[in-house]
Amino acid sequence: MINLENLRNDGKVKTTKFRELYRRLIMKNIEKKTKVITICGSLKFRDEIMKVAMQMELEGNVALIPIFPTNADKEVPTQEEIIMLGKMHKEKIKLSDAIFVVNINGYIGDSTKSEIEYAKTQNKEILYLE
Repeated sequence: MINLENLRNDGKVKTTKFRELYRRLIMKNIEKKTKVITICGSLKFRDEIMKVAMQMELEGNVALIPIFPTNADKEVPTQEEIIMLGKMHKEKIKLSDAIFVVNINGYIGDSTKSEIEYAKTQNKEILYLE
């Protein structure tokens, strides 16, 4: 909130006060660094993954999620495509500060286990839903 004492007659904030307020705002944002978090989990938890991603972004983080087949996709991905999507998800992990594992009822499938192990080799923070 701008203090009225800091205003000039023309209603503009004094430059030095504005710079100080701006500097404080920047420092506050630096202290709470935005994290990039890759969400990992079984594709059967699609709805939960999307809810987690929304919450993370509302909290000021960047959420990277797996690619989900759309309802319009009637074709099953080929083995080559599945391998490529797995590689791209690991690239997301490489770019991230952390991973967040959506493990409903403790379930962690083989792909997700592989992603957790990869995250460990990259010294990433690993967070779990449950």
